[in-house]
Amino acid sequence: MMRAYRVHKHGDESFLTLENVPVPEPGPGEVRVAHRAVGVNFIDIYHRSGLYPLPLPTGIGLEAAGEIDAVGEGVEGWRQGDRVAYAGGPPGAYADGHVVKAEQLIRLPESVSFEQAAALMLKGLTSAYLLHETYPVKAGETILWHAAAGGVGLIACQWAKALGVRVIGTAGSPAKAELARANGCDEVILYDREDVASRVRELTGGRGVPVVYDSVGKDTFDASLDCLAPRGLMVSYGNASGAVTDFSPLRLAQKGSLYLTRPTLAHYASTPAERQALADKLFSALDKGWIEVAINHRYALSEAASAQRALARRETTGASVLIP
Repeated sequence: MMRAYRVHKHGDESFLTLENVPVPEPGPGEVRVAHRAVGVNFIDIYHRSGLYPLPLPTGIGLEAAGEIDAVGEGVEGWRQGDRVAYAGGPPGAYADGHVVKAEQLIRLPESVSFEQAAALMLKGLTSAYLLHETYPVKAGETILWHAAAGGVGLIACQWAKALGVRVIGTAGSPAKAELARANGCDEVILYDREDVASRVRELTGGRGVPVVYDSVGKDTFDASLDCLAPRGLMVSYGNASGAVTDFSPLRLAQKGSLYLTRPTLAHYASTPAERQALADKLFSALDKGWIEVAINHRYALSEAASAQRALARRETTGASVLIP
């Protein structure tokens, strides 16, 4: 038997149930990974709450790192003992182990620890596609990154700074603002105390920025549009404050022929080659010292509800991991 969280009904973190379940066996094309560390992310909360509904009952969690301890029929290139990480479905990472498709695996170099990998997979791969593919940032540009002291923000802002970008971040408290400054932000705006759009215009000589990266959602969406230069790109990649309500596309024209995208990692890493290419960019940035992953919160597997509660209340900075 092994421990695994199950969600039988959508709701708050009290609906996370830690159960003893039979150890799953990998089928054809699958491997079983014995977890050493598990990542905690907002999408887990969306799955648990029903914002992104899943068929119930369901496992929970999309990223972890560990060692392969069983290999299914037809799997090539992987063997027991290989150090690996994964990011993506099916949900079930909040567990002692998980069966995933071999094509989902990312090979870990010895220089990357299991905790680093668990903290980096979703956040780091997200940073990689946002900065290099959704909008390839260029040295000398100024960008706006919301929630700069969050898990993705801390990684992405460091990375953007290393690429020669001027980074304006937003944060919800003076302490988080200082953390953002220490991790790549040239300027930080307290979005609950300052007029974000006015401050961005001031910092850019009235021009606005070519791109805004926004994971906050409902609370910052309108201000984000007002921060953009004509023909700028609004990258809405999360809903920490709630989902953005419907709006008329005419607003994009009125505010400067703007572009809007709602990207997901699944569409930027849909093949093993794409996934490994993003991971290689990430590991290279880590090896070069361009980014450091701040694992500021560690919880036992049995404390998953506390981990999600702290994340939902924006009481965390950097990454949170569960240790089986």
